[in-house]
Amino acid sequence: MEHRTLISIGRQFGSGGKRTALSLGRKLGIEVYDNELIIKAAEHSGYSPEFFRKRDEKTSLLTLQSFFGGMNQYSAGNSYLNDNALFEIQSETIRAIASQGDAIFVGRASDYVLRDFGCLDVFISAPLEQRIRNVAEREGISAAEAESLIRKKDRSRETYYNYVTFGNWGVAANYDLCIDSSVLGIEGTADVIIEFGRKKGIIR
Repeated sequence: MEHRTLISIGRQFGSGGKRTALSLGRKLGIEVYDNELIIKAAEHSGYSPEFFRKRDEKTSLLTLQSFFGGMNQYSAGNSYLNDNALFEIQSETIRAIASQGDAIFVGRASDYVLRDFGCLDVFISAPLEQRIRNVAEREGISAAEAESLIRKKDRSRETYYNYVTFGNWGVAANYDLCIDSSVLGIEGTADVIIEFGRKKGIIR
């Protein structure tokens, strides 16, 4: 079987997980899938990409009346798309991409989806104070607003992950490597992940 470098990145909000993934992508010459994955899932299922953006890493039963984009195996005779069907669409997309070659996936329980693919599963965290500074600067909001947003986003990600995987988001036992991005910064964190991945035999 052809060797593939597959990396999944779970992350706390504001920890720099997406930026670390992009750094990994540049250093390794590998495509990073985040928002792009939503578009591919929409193309695959026939639903509007806007629907997937609104439902991204969230759980609840929502009507598709304003987002419905075509009849397909998930929607025929039904104006609702439940969480399981939505997760299956994204999972099929993730697995299809992973089957084609090297890839880095951000979020979307990709570690669980690719559990049989020999994927390097990484979780990136950072102290709350650092994440508040990161988010406040990035979003142009106050520290109090940043903290509120962080708690909301983390709660949403945890609920989504735990729902679709029956596991526990952010628990070290679920990942190959858990790392605090505030210690070495984005580039240094990416370098550690690469070094670890090479020792594990996933990155060549």
